[in-house]
Amino acid sequence: MQTLWLSGAEWLAVLRIGLGLWWLESWRHKDKKGWFERGTGIAWAADVAGKHKWPAVKRGFDAVVAPRPKVMAYVVVYAELALGMGLVAGFLTPIALAAGLLLNLLYLVLMIHDWAEQGQNAMMALISAVALFAMSWQTWSLDHAIGWFGA
Repeated sequence: MQTLWLSGAEWLAVLRIGLGLWWLESWRHKDKKGWFERGTGIAWAADVAGKHKWPAVKRGFDAVVAPRPKVMAYVVVYAELALGMGLVAGFLTPIALAAGLLLNLLYLVLMIHDWAEQGQNAMMALISAVALFAMSWQTWSLDHAIGWFGA
């Protein structure tokens, strides 16, 4: 597909890179000291999960996150960094897109009551799905340069 300025594959790469920059901004604006030293991020998520209208969310949080809050804080924060870097560079792109889609769906479920968060997570999930199924790593990516995840 050809457009006025870029090819279809190049526009998909722009979409992928833009999503990566969105993840990097999510990582950049986090108060890492609060997340790692004071546990603010996980404490906030525990409060949200505790009041969630779906009991399964609280049970899942209590089973997976609550027993290991420090580890989970690092997982969340550095997952966002890894996703951003992977998508911008186009490195392990299908894995980053699938992981980002799953993380956005988890955020979407956790924040089911917050429409502002819903919009952001829904858009990021949609971009991840489009970029994944359209194989956006075929242009402007390390994956393509290395010959991984063939076209």
